[in-house]
Amino acid sequence: MSRRTDDARSLPPAAQAALRRRAVKAVRAGQTQGEAARLFGVTRRAVNTWVRTAEHHGLSALTAARQGRPAGGGRLKAAQAAVIVRLIRDRRPDQLKLAFYLWTREAVGRLIERRFGIRTSVWTVGRSLAAWGFTPQKPIRRAFERDPEAVQRWLKESYPAIRRRAKREKAEIYWGDEMGLRSDHAAGRSFSPRGETPVIPGTGQRFGCNMISAITNRGKLAFMVFQQRFTAPVFLEFLKRLERQLGRPLCLIVDGHPVHRAKTVRTWLNEEGRNIRLFFLPGYSPELNPDELLNQDVKSNALGRQRARDQAELLHHVRGYLRGRQRRPQVVRNYFKEEHVQYAAE
Repeated sequence: MSRRTDDARSLPPAAQAALRRRAVKAVRAGQTQGEAARLFGVTRRAVNTWVRTAEHHGLSALTAARQGRPAGGGRLKAAQAAVIVRLIRDRRPDQLKLAFYLWTREAVGRLIERRFGIRTSVWTVGRSLAAWGFTPQKPIRRAFERDPEAVQRWLKESYPAIRRRAKREKAEIYWGDEMGLRSDHAAGRSFSPRGETPVIPGTGQRFGCNMISAITNRGKLAFMVFQQRFTAPVFLEFLKRLERQLGRPLCLIVDGHPVHRAKTVRTWLNEEGRNIRLFFLPGYSPELNPDELLNQDVKSNALGRQRARDQAELLHHVRGYLRGRQRRPQVVRNYFKEEHVQYAAE
C-alpha cells in the first residue's frame, strides 16, 4: 500500500521543518524533485516550493509556520479602528513606509499589525473596510508635479476673479481642450461566452484625427475636428471661429499646452479689438477642466463603441456625435456636476 502524500501534514512543526530540509538536500545531492517527493511522501509541487524558498532565503526559511490562530490575534478596539481609518484617509502606504502602492486589504492588514500587533486575515480586513465605509475604487492618476497650493489659489482666487471680470464685461466663460482620436480605441465591455475573454483584433492600418472643443456651464459647445497636427495656426483658426460665432467678449480657460502660449497666439490676442481673453489652469490639473469630460464622452461613445472603416468615416462619426451634443445642452451642463468641476457650475 502506497504512502499518502498528505501524511506530512500531521507531523509536529519541528518534524515538518526537518522533512523539508531533508527533501531540499536530497534534490541538491542529485535526485529529481519527483524522486524526492516519492521518497518523503509529499507532492512534487511541495518539493518545488521548498527548493525555490531555500534558493532565495536559505534552509532556515523552511521552518514551519506557526499553526492555529495568529499570535497577537484579536479585534480592533474602537479607538484603534479610528486611528487606522484616519491613516488610510490621510496617507498613502508608502508615506507610512509600507511596501505597497495602493491601499489593498494586504496593505491595511500590515498597517494594523505594525501599529497594534494584531494579525488579521484579508477577509477580516475586507469586512472591516466595508464597515468603515471604504469601497474598492479605481484611483485617479495625478502627476507628481501638480502643485496643491496652485490648485487652491485657482479655486479660491483666480477663477472667482475671472468670473467677476466676465460679469463686468458681459463675457461668456468657456473651458477649452484638445485631444487626439485613434481608430483602434475601444471602451466599455463586450458580451462573450463565460470563460472566453473577448478579443479585439489589432491592425497596422490605424488612422485618426484630432479635435478641439470649448464648452460653457450653460450647455454651449463649440468644436473643430481636423486631420493635421495641433499647432498654433490650427488653434488660431479655432479662436477666430469662436470670435465670429459669438460676436461678444469671451474668457477662454485652457491648460498650459505650448501651443496655447505660442507667440503668434499672444500677438493675435493682443491686437486691438479682440474679444477673447485667454486664461490658464494650474499645471498638471486636468481634473479642473470640465471639457475633459466631453473628451471622455466622445472617446467612449463616439469612438469606442463603433469601428470606423476609414478616416472619412471616423471624421463623420466624431462630427455627428458632437453636433448631437450641441443639440442637447442639458448633457453638456451635466458635465459640470462632476465633483472636481462643480466649482465652475455657476
